[in-house]
Amino acid sequence: MLKAIIFDMDGVIVNSEPLHRKAYFDMFEEFNLDVSNGLYESFTGKSTSTICKELCEIFDLSISHEKLMFSKRKHFKTIFDNDPEFQMIDGALSLIKNYFYNNLTLILASSASMTNINRIFKKFDLDKFFKAKISGADLKESKPNPEIFIKAAKLSGFSKSECIVIEDSTNGIIAAKSAGIYCIGFNSPNSKNQIYDKADLVVSNFNEIMFSKISEKL
Repeated sequence: MLKAIIFDMDGVIVNSEPLHRKAYFDMFEEFNLDVSNGLYESFTGKSTSTICKELCEIFDLSISHEKLMFSKRKHFKTIFDNDPEFQMIDGALSLIKNYFYNNLTLILASSASMTNINRIFKKFDLDKFFKAKISGADLKESKPNPEIFIKAAKLSGFSKSECIVIEDSTNGIIAAKSAGIYCIGFNSPNSKNQIYDKADLVVSNFNEIMFSKISEKL
């Protein structure tokens, strides 16, 4: 029986990808890194720390990955603070409320830093709906490693067989399935060049996965 929903954040609750993309490319320009669109898209779902470590290896940089992280987060904060049009993804708040008021336990499992998670949760007043939040930036391994979803299921207080993950990225879906958890792939227009074939169910509209429609999936 379904007891808990584990949400990814970027691409599921909010579309902060354009903000992150601009922040990353501002950082790439700052350090003269020639990052192709293909390389950038392969980073989707990974933490900033993991991405910056990979950049240091790919470009054989002498600077630390922490310096790249600081630059990216500095650029992101500036962009976030000055973008009045930044909103939740259509239907996300209704979906969260639908699950919450049907007594499901909600957990946030995002590769974003906890600073960014808290910034977004404060902006949209989401803390009251979620039992716990996990930042992949605080874990040893990033998605597609399953660690974040294994921990999220434990925090829910229920078994993995009673949880569902909602993800929009290839790396996130692989992580959820590797953790042994049912995964819904959210194929939104904002999620570019992601592969959903490993997801148990793929949807493009949150109305397809309201409580009444997925409560018997497990």
